[in-house]
Amino acid sequence: MRRAHNSDILRLAVPSILANITIPLVGIVDTAIVGHLSDAAAIGGIAIGTMLFDLLYWNFGFLRIGTSGLAAQAYGAGRKDECRKILTQSLTIALIAALAIWAIQWLFVTAVLAVVPCSAEVAGVARQYFFVRIWAAPATLMLMAFKGWFIGMQDTQSPMAVDILVNVVNMIASYCLAVYTPLCVVGVAWGTFIAQYSGLILAVLILTFKYGIVNMRFREIIAAMKWSEIQRMMALNGNLFIRSLCFMVVYVGFTSLASKYGDTELAVSSIMMKLFMFFSFFVDGFAYAGEALVGKEWGKASVEKDDSSIAPTVHALFNWALGVGVLFSLIYALWGKGCVGLMTNDAEVLGASSQYIGWLIAMPIISTLAFMWDGVYVGATAGVQIRNSMIWAAVGFVVAYVATYRFVGAQALYIAYFAHLIARVVYLSLEWKNVMGSR
Repeated sequence: MRRAHNSDILRLAVPSILANITIPLVGIVDTAIVGHLSDAAAIGGIAIGTMLFDLLYWNFGFLRIGTSGLAAQAYGAGRKDECRKILTQSLTIALIAALAIWAIQWLFVTAVLAVVPCSAEVAGVARQYFFVRIWAAPATLMLMAFKGWFIGMQDTQSPMAVDILVNVVNMIASYCLAVYTPLCVVGVAWGTFIAQYSGLILAVLILTFKYGIVNMRFREIIAAMKWSEIQRMMALNGNLFIRSLCFMVVYVGFTSLASKYGDTELAVSSIMMKLFMFFSFFVDGFAYAGEALVGKEWGKASVEKDDSSIAPTVHALFNWALGVGVLFSLIYALWGKGCVGLMTNDAEVLGASSQYIGWLIAMPIISTLAFMWDGVYVGATAGVQIRNSMIWAAVGFVVAYVATYRFVGAQALYIAYFAHLIARVVYLSLEWKNVMGSR
């Protein structure tokens, strides 16, 4: 059996990294457009509107993650019909989910705005933005399914092309509609709408011309959606959905708790989280490679009854990911204060951030281990373990914060965040032998 080489890892990781780098540009451009066209209420409204979609779509991450692992295993086992069936199932679930989102859209936005403190002007802009962009839900969710399927098929160039197109069209369309039409701020939402459907069209074209899948007959969809056929995917997706909820406990909790310490600490925590996330754009590329390669080797092993190539593949993936982690730790050690300075020139925020630079330096290495294990477990479609790791991580975050905030103040936020990463790494490291043994 051929083992995954460094060239295989880089072939899969690099396109994902390039695509990830374009993601923050969209938010920057949207904010810049609104900031130059309107007032603070409009900027706040767009921020709240974007947050609404983050809360909404975060919980559907299983459409990408679950599809990736299942498709990679079917690919590795050489089951082309199974690959097609997985795509059919995932796209159908995405479409059903989008219809459900449309049905509850008014209730959702009303409920969230009821608990988010903002002015009537900000809430009004947020509603306008939301009720336009929500019509892109089918495209957004189906693109998650497509991205996962492409990765599972050992193809990260196609989702890179789709992501870049979506981001470029979003920036251009949002600018043109906001500046050159009477839509003004709402033009940003229409720009996103156009971009999402542009990406969906490109994904369908790639599916047609690169993979030769021209259409999906109604009878084929009905057959693929029978419970006996879809049970495994639904079980995996259910576990991944719970994982997403636990992620929200950590990430929403981090920001919410930071706000208790005042505007300066909130600004510092926001900058630190952005620097954590910037690093993740790089290591996520190797996590995606892990989903594809481990899934492929897992599928091959199920057919050939030989899993000897899985361990070397996992080791090679961790070597690359740890290399990225060490590199970013060095960057933050040498230029951590400078990185913070790129994001703010507020003297008070810069001064307050200095006490957290140590966390910024330490975080990449431990984060790398957590992210890489996630990719490996997704490839193995070990949904129960993925779910349990985030349950323990959420518990670790809460317990660490409660145990320390009285003594160290805002430092407890970073202790808690670090604790959640350690919980993930320890649990997944200990469980891997059991996962391999259950093959």
